[in-house]
Amino acid sequence: MMRAVAPGRVNLIGDHTDYTGGLVFPMAIDRFTTIDFDRWHEPLIRLRSHDEPSEAIVQLPSSGEGRGWARYIAAVAHECAAVNGITGEISTTIPIGSGLSSSAALEVATLLALGFTGSASELAQTARRAEHRATGVPTGIMDQLCIASAREGHAMLIDCESLELEHVALPSDAQVIVQFIAKRTLEGSQYSQRVQQCAVAESLVGALRLAKPDSIAAISDPTIRARARHVITENQRVRDFRRALRHSDLREAGRLMNQSHESLAVDYEVSSSVIDEAVAKLQETPGVFGARMTGGGFGGCVVALCENSANIEGWRVSAARAAHLA
Repeated sequence: MMRAVAPGRVNLIGDHTDYTGGLVFPMAIDRFTTIDFDRWHEPLIRLRSHDEPSEAIVQLPSSGEGRGWARYIAAVAHECAAVNGITGEISTTIPIGSGLSSSAALEVATLLALGFTGSASELAQTARRAEHRATGVPTGIMDQLCIASAREGHAMLIDCESLELEHVALPSDAQVIVQFIAKRTLEGSQYSQRVQQCAVAESLVGALRLAKPDSIAAISDPTIRARARHVITENQRVRDFRRALRHSDLREAGRLMNQSHESLAVDYEVSSSVIDEAVAKLQETPGVFGARMTGGGFGGCVVALCENSANIEGWRVSAARAAHLA
């Protein structure tokens, strides 16, 4: 029996920038989706899950369609044109609906189990297409590329336009804490609306990844202007965050995280009162450098950068290695 392992991810800063080709700063975390499997020459995928009552059964070649969680397996099999199937069992320590990329981890792990042999970038792009097919949500590539390209002990700056990435070592005198606040799903949320609003902004001022803050003056609609302002300023915060980590300036890194949350809550309107309260409590806690919502929003988790000695409720997560066969 073989094993495919894919980590979850938490984004330290740079949310809602990836689908406009902007900058993000995620890290893979030591919470994993694992598939224990055997390959066979039957044109059939048959997977059980510890967390689901029904099996995922996908006939090959896959139509790309399925019900429940099986739709992710069907979409992956379709995107990689799988011919030979697998049988096995899936387990995960990534909380479903937490905003820690449980679906991306499942997609990447399934691709590896099916024998995908392309580069990390190709692996990520194939998994992203599967996500689009399974959910209909036009997400960016951050989750899949982070999971496919991670390095233990490092976060990474990703340019979502060029797919270039830079691994950045995490300071040894800080810890990353994740708190799960509320289950969420991007399907049925306003995520797609935000993507469309950014497209409108780009039709007025050009690519947001290249735009300057003063360019938004050309946008008359206050909502579209606010969305553009978030993306433009968030890209700069990512650059500044990288610089702060490289100089071990944790206070500056935390300040940038706090600013990011304010922008996501006010300009992008993807937070919630419950998330805001959790973030505010963390920001006021001794030993916390900064805190923010993380991921697509509309529920999910908050992330905090803290002193090692700080006793903060939540999951202390470490930067994990990329998805792999074990």
